[in-house]
Amino acid sequence: MKTLKAPHGVDMALVTGMNDELLRQIEEAFDARITVRGDEVALAGDEAEVDSLALLFNDLFKQTLAGEAPTMQGVSKLVGLLRTTEMSPSALRNDIVLTYKGKAIRPKSAGQKRFLDSIRANSITFGLGPAGTGKTFLTCAMAVAALQRKEIGRIVLTRPIVEAGESLGFLPGTMMEKVDPYIRPLYDALFEMIDASRAQRYLEDGTIEITPLAFMRGRTFNDSFVILDEAQNTTPEQMKMFLTRLGFGSNMVITGDESQSDNPRGPLGVQSAREKLSDIAGIAFCELSGADVVRNSLVAKIVAAYEGR
Repeated sequence: MKTLKAPHGVDMALVTGMNDELLRQIEEAFDARITVRGDEVALAGDEAEVDSLALLFNDLFKQTLAGEAPTMQGVSKLVGLLRTTEMSPSALRNDIVLTYKGKAIRPKSAGQKRFLDSIRANSITFGLGPAGTGKTFLTCAMAVAALQRKEIGRIVLTRPIVEAGESLGFLPGTMMEKVDPYIRPLYDALFEMIDASRAQRYLEDGTIEITPLAFMRGRTFNDSFVILDEAQNTTPEQMKMFLTRLGFGSNMVITGDESQSDNPRGPLGVQSAREKLSDIAGIAFCELSGADVVRNSLVAKIVAAYEGR
């Protein structure tokens, strides 16, 4: 048996959830008895179960002290983490990639943590997985953090210009105005972690460049963090062209969802890269899954349904 005492300032109503919904969720996930009295949590049962529960409740205490309200989806992630890996919740909580307007951007699943660690350890990292797993968002956060630490001189974001299953026809305007709808998601991710005025200055002076993949041929990127988004829409030739842009002091991250390719021939660029490059040191392939989805909980269910689980 183990008894935990919540630190001063912890709101136990947040820890247990509205009408104790979080407490019931935790009780259903573990083969142990949980008793909450005041600011104390008594845990009884198998030693391994009790130890896991202690890790979980200590993390919930830290969340509330940080001004965060635990959610059922968040508790589900913590339970999955403790059940399927040897990683502790503190490994996620302590890995703060970037802080913006008082909000800490950190991994929320074991898969996301492995993805970030892979980016740190390799010059080229492929982050592949379904929608909602935070691939683009976390990669942009890593890039912005590296720029703030002056580890790089610029950020380059690119994606292939492919329509998602429908023809938009002729688009008016300049070349950049024509491609703007395709690269808008990159702007959205960027503006979530940089002040709009600063982001605009970075875009104007070239510190941040957002460009279609087709415009990258013949270039070399030194001292840069280069991100290729929607890589499932590349051809093998495009992927080779992109990867060979790598210069000195640079990192490349390639993200994509192979189940959502808009290329009529399929995600061939990613497939060929995996076949040819998986054994090369300095290049890593990180696979995320439905367990790493951090959007609305329905997204995880949609992903699972389409994967036939």
